[in-house]
Amino acid sequence: MFGEFIKTLRLDRDIGLREFCRQLSTDASNWSKIERGILPPPQGDEKLDQIAEVLGIKKSSELYNELKDKAAIDAGIIPKDILSDQETLNLLPMFFRTVRSEKPTAEEIEKLIEKIRGEG
Repeated sequence: MFGEFIKTLRLDRDIGLREFCRQLSTDASNWSKIERGILPPPQGDEKLDQIAEVLGIKKSSELYNELKDKAAIDAGIIPKDILSDQETLNLLPMFFRTVRSEKPTAEEIEKLIEKIRGEG
């Protein structure tokens, strides 16, 4: 997910693998493994910020958030901003059950709808 995402962005911007890695001060062989999903993506904010900069992604953009989310998800980590929001964190078990096709309670659905609408 993260690797394919970055590779697509890199190629769309006509940045070769070696040039991309040179700008990141990263080994091309290892980065190729990240793009192929063999190695996990970097997690440090500094490195992710550097990747965004090389790709011309603004830190305040949706694309930047997507980059960070994909890196976290591929590493099996819940993104930091989700973990810091206790109300959202409390809704995650219901979300996971829903994804697994387990029916949430009516109260859980109502809480989720309120959260999505910004009422909660």
